[in-house]
Amino acid sequence: MDFYKAIQENKDPGALIVHVIDGDHAGEKAIVSDGEIIYSSCEEGFVSEHVAELCNAAKSKITEIDRTKVYIESPGSENKLVICGAGHISMAMVDMGRMLGFEVIVADDRLQFVNNAIARGADKVLFNEFEAALSEVAGDEDTYFVIATRGHRYDRECLNAIVKKRHAYIGLLGSKRRVAIIKKELADEGVSEDIIESLYMPIGLKIGAETPEEIAVAVMAEIIEVKSRRNAGCFEKDVMAELLKEDRDEIVLSTIVNKKGSAPRETGTRMIVKKDGSIIGTIGGGCIEGGVIAKSRRMLTGSESGPVLMDVDVTTEAAEDEGMVCGGKVTIMLEKV
Repeated sequence: MDFYKAIQENKDPGALIVHVIDGDHAGEKAIVSDGEIIYSSCEEGFVSEHVAELCNAAKSKITEIDRTKVYIESPGSENKLVICGAGHISMAMVDMGRMLGFEVIVADDRLQFVNNAIARGADKVLFNEFEAALSEVAGDEDTYFVIATRGHRYDRECLNAIVKKRHAYIGLLGSKRRVAIIKKELADEGVSEDIIESLYMPIGLKIGAETPEEIAVAVMAEIIEVKSRRNAGCFEKDVMAELLKEDRDEIVLSTIVNKKGSAPRETGTRMIVKKDGSIIGTIGGGCIEGGVIAKSRRMLTGSESGPVLMDVDVTTEAAEDEGMVCGGKVTIMLEKV
């Protein structure tokens, strides 16, 4: 089985994806779950000899094991935005969620509002009573729930269903009074203080938002803040789609495997460069991408296949010269696929 197909089919969010970067085993790749190798590009290679060390190593960074550099990451999954309620604010969040690369799921029990969500371009629309609709959402560490219903009873119905699911974020839209009532009800029902305090109520960053669009900005900004703190690995949808194509030409896949300072993208971020110089995804723009694109095109016309490590130093002065607002240093792994 192809490595990227194996990643897509792996359902364990706690699995490890291992890339051997240098040494005699450079280019070897594996997926390890619960200490067992479930995929390996080399049956008796580096990974099979060092499973225990790899499982104990830090993720999302380059690690050296037995004088060999490896990059270890979590597979993650596609970020999902689940919106309960399909009112005006929710529709603005559909727009922003899609723009930010989330799979957007909307639940509502009103046909007209459901049709609005479909017309707005939500990836999935669940037309049912909230509890039944949410039974179709499994939830995981990459699922962000937003409760924006039309009333207190529906808020509680959604909240009761969602707190039992795995999640990255649960936020409730409502006034301070409405939120206070819900917190008291949860406490009276014996819900732990830790769970209550983990809920984002009222939802969104405090930026004085008033219009549906402004409120959507505040909510999505808060979700981005939570997502960034988690630093979970994930192959972005458009990048993975290209990697899974069976009839494509050779490409070069670049991955940020180390970051210091305020570089614009996190470790695990990927970009594809095609033979015509076009790209899919972004690793930060400016001089970071310019050098990687040039190196990738040389790899595509030559014999070098990688993995190759490329250090890019975007200090404050260099960043200013290139018109970038960020500084920092990144190490990027390039490999021909």
